[in-house]
Amino acid sequence: MYFRITLVERGKRTTEVVEAPNKRAAAAKAKREHPRAVVVQTVETAAPVEDILKKIGKDLQRFSKGKIKEDDKIATIRQIAVMTDAGIPIHDTLEDVANNTANKQLQEIYHNLASDINAGKSMSQAIGPYADQFGHIAIAMTNLGEKTGNFPEAYHKLADILENIRDNKAKFKKALRYPMITLTAMAIAFVILIMMVVPKFRAIFEEFHAELPMPTKILLSIEYAFSHYGLYLLVGLIVFIYAIIFAYKNSKSFKYKMDEILVHPRFYLINRVIFLSSMYNYTLVFGELVRAGIPVSEALATAVDMVDNDYIRSKLETVNANIGRGMSLTEAFEQTGLFENMLLQMIKAGESSGQLDKMLGKVTDYYNMRFQDIIDNLSSYIEPIMLFFIAGLVLLMALGIFLPMWDLGRAVKNAP
Repeated sequence: MYFRITLVERGKRTTEVVEAPNKRAAAAKAKREHPRAVVVQTVETAAPVEDILKKIGKDLQRFSKGKIKEDDKIATIRQIAVMTDAGIPIHDTLEDVANNTANKQLQEIYHNLASDINAGKSMSQAIGPYADQFGHIAIAMTNLGEKTGNFPEAYHKLADILENIRDNKAKFKKALRYPMITLTAMAIAFVILIMMVVPKFRAIFEEFHAELPMPTKILLSIEYAFSHYGLYLLVGLIVFIYAIIFAYKNSKSFKYKMDEILVHPRFYLINRVIFLSSMYNYTLVFGELVRAGIPVSEALATAVDMVDNDYIRSKLETVNANIGRGMSLTEAFEQTGLFENMLLQMIKAGESSGQLDKMLGKVTDYYNMRFQDIIDNLSSYIEPIMLFFIAGLVLLMALGIFLPMWDLGRAVKNAP
C-alpha cells in the first residue's frame, strides 16, 4: 500500500509517497527519514507510475526466466534436509546445493541464501524475500525448523508436502485435459463457422430485404466484431487479464476482495478447492508445530502464513486474538465460521484430553480426504458446466443458421 505523507519542517510543507503496510508504519517510515519534520497528514494513494513500471518490469523479467520446475525445487530441498541431517553446516549445504543443481535460478537463489547466512542472517530471514519462488509453505516450514531445532525433519516434511502438492496439480491438470480439449475444439469450430459461414447469410438476406431473427443478428454481430476488431479484442483481453493479475499481486484491498469472491458459494467448485486446500495447509502446519512443543499462540501465528487467500486468512488471524481475550481454542475456531461442528468437537476433545496434536492430525486428514475427493472426481463435477456451455453454443449456431433458412422461402416469395 502507498501513502501520501504531508510533512512540515522549518515552516516548509512537503509531500512524499511512501510504501508501507498501514498508515502508522508509513508515518513512522517518513519520520525516520525526516526526524526533524512533523507529520501533518497521512492519506492512502495510488502507487507512483515509476513504481508500477518497475513492478511490471520485474514481472516481465520473471516471466522471461520462467518458473522454477517443481521437481528441481523439491530435489534441492530434499538434498538440504539430508545434508543438514548429516551434520553439515547450513552455509556449506547451500553452497553445495547451488553448485550441484542444473537450474540457473536456483543456483543464484541458493548462492544468495548462503551469502546472507554468512552475513549473520538466519535461514528464515534469508529465504523470506524468495516467497514467490518457494511459496509461503517453505517460509513456514523454515520457521518451524528453527523453532523446534530440528531443521532436517522440517525440510523432509516440506519436501513431502511439495511432492503432494505437485501430485495434486498433476492430477488436476489430467482431469482438466479432456474438458479443455473438448471446449477448445468447440470454440475453434464456432469461430470458423462464424467467420466462414455466417457472412454468407448476410448477403442472401440483404438481397431479399428479409428481417433476420435475433440469433442470426447475434452471430452477425459477433462476426463483425471478430472481422473488424479481432486483433484489438485479443490485445484488450490480454491486457485485461494481466491488469487483473497485476492488481491481485500488488493491491491488498483488491486481492482481499477477489479472494472473498473466489470462496463465495456461488463460485461452483473453485470455492471448495481454495477453501479445502487452505484449511489443509493451515491445520497441517499448526498440528506439526503443536506436536513439536511450540506454544499454541506461536503455532497459530506461523500456521496462518500458510494461507494465501486473504479472506480466509483474516478470519483465521482472529483466533490468536480471541485466545488472548480468554477464549478456548475451540471457541476461537468456532468464531471464524470456517470449521464444521464435527471438527470443532474433535478439537475440543483434543484440548480436554491433552491430545490436541493427534486430533489436529485427524482434522488435517479430513481436509485432505475431501480435497482428494474433488481432484479424483473433477471430471464428473465439470461435466455439467461443459455440457451447458456446449449446448449453448450449439443452440445459438442452430437457431442462427436454420431459422433464416426456414424463413428463406417466405423471403423469396415476398421479393419484388
